[in-house]
Amino acid sequence: MLDMWIDMSLVDWSRAQFALTALYHWIFVPLTLGIIFIIAIMEWIYIKTGDKKWEKTIKFWMKLMAINFAIWVATWIILEFEFGTNWSNYSWFVGDIFGAPLAIEWIMAFFLESVMMAVMFWGWWKLSKKAHLRVTRATAIWTNLSAIWILSANAWMQYPVWMQFNPDLMRNEMVDFWQVIFSPIAMNKFLHVVSSSYVYAAAFIIMVSCYYLLKWREKDFAKKSIIVASTFWLVASIVTWITWDIHAKEISKHQPMKLAAMEALYDGWNGIWLKLWAYFWKDIAPWMPKISMSPELPKWLSFLAFSDFNAFVPWINDILYKGYTNYEWVYERPYIERIEPGKIAIQALYDYKQAKKAWNESLAAEKLALFKANEKDFGFGYFDKNHMEEFIPNVPLMFWSFRTMVWVGSALPFLFLIILIFTYTGKIENNRWLLKVWMLTFLLAFLWQELWRVVAEVGRQPWTVQNMLPTKMSTSHVDVRAVKTTFFLFLTIFTALIIAEFKIMISAIKKWPKVDEK
Repeated sequence: MLDMWIDMSLVDWSRAQFALTALYHWIFVPLTLGIIFIIAIMEWIYIKTGDKKWEKTIKFWMKLMAINFAIWVATWIILEFEFGTNWSNYSWFVGDIFGAPLAIEWIMAFFLESVMMAVMFWGWWKLSKKAHLRVTRATAIWTNLSAIWILSANAWMQYPVWMQFNPDLMRNEMVDFWQVIFSPIAMNKFLHVVSSSYVYAAAFIIMVSCYYLLKWREKDFAKKSIIVASTFWLVASIVTWITWDIHAKEISKHQPMKLAAMEALYDGWNGIWLKLWAYFWKDIAPWMPKISMSPELPKWLSFLAFSDFNAFVPWINDILYKGYTNYEWVYERPYIERIEPGKIAIQALYDYKQAKKAWNESLAAEKLALFKANEKDFGFGYFDKNHMEEFIPNVPLMFWSFRTMVWVGSALPFLFLIILIFTYTGKIENNRWLLKVWMLTFLLAFLWQELWRVVAEVGRQPWTVQNMLPTKMSTSHVDVRAVKTTFFLFLTIFTALIIAEFKIMISAIKKWPKVDEK
């Protein structure tokens, strides 16, 4: 019945437009978050050494950061407006929770952060060296702290807690602001994202520095930049892996379907192995291909998920049809059993609203009690038992995105440990083929950044808010033709912005920073 009035083409195009904007936007965010901290480290070295070459080095990287930051702001403004234009049902349903951190981020990122950046850029001639360093440090900290708010909101969407539903207003209301913002899940997500951003920014600096070494120009500048960036990279990599391990365990506990899709397995058991890669496909259902896989690490997935080599890990069929006992020894009903109570909750809520309009308080109280008894299954009522495949994320995309992300993320620290050693030993400029390889590692870091976004957001489907609000119930009531038009409009605009940024950056890089000149 729901499929009769839900325009799935509108949902698909709205998702495509938001994904387009988010992926383009994320090209610029981690570079700004990371490069500003590297600049702060370089400025600290400048204060300690008094070497004027460091000042020129800092100003050069600041110039490239400013170009990137301008495009970041442009894409973020469009991204935030899409919550109102394309996702108004979502904005109404959880606006009290999602809107607060979003508003704070606007204040921090586009007012305070912009002012501090202005002081940092133009304060060289007005401030003392130490005062300018304090401004740079504050800007770096403030820029990264501004990411807390949106990441906390996103973490809440993955694991919604600390709210209560208001049946009269048909929206969720925040119970504890600070619990939402500073929950352990949100803080770990923040640390994971910013540390991975440092890796991405370090890869950018190393790419540009290797370019100068290939051209036999600015060798001292390039080597110093590589040493700072690669050292920063290695420290950030450690934090990234620690936080990813914590994040993976949270996914195992609170988003088992996401983990099941990442591993492409349909029936769980105790002491499950960890598959390393796949080598062929086999269809097991008309709607979803299963992946048959190769080498494995016995019991390692159970350990990585729950710190127990013999832990039971539920997979797709367990979650959909069988049910299972979770990590706290609590029985989790299968999704198929939650659909009917969800439909009862939806109907009870509708009847409650109608009874309130008719001033029938006794009937309203009865229907409200019925709704509350089934409230936990409310979101499942928008699905059909005959189409259980809707609950399954895109398994092939999740499987390959996750493994590619892990393999690339594992290789990057070793690549940059090598470049750090070669730079310290003075052998780097004599290995031109290695310089070309290290330049390409920026593309690997870029791929790594984009893939974790795919895993995080595709894995949550079909939910906008996990187990609460389906994506198909989150869109605005707009003409799908308008969404299609703006999709291609944004695709054109974003592509033009990226081309413009690349041209401006390449022009700035080709002009040479002239740091090594006296």
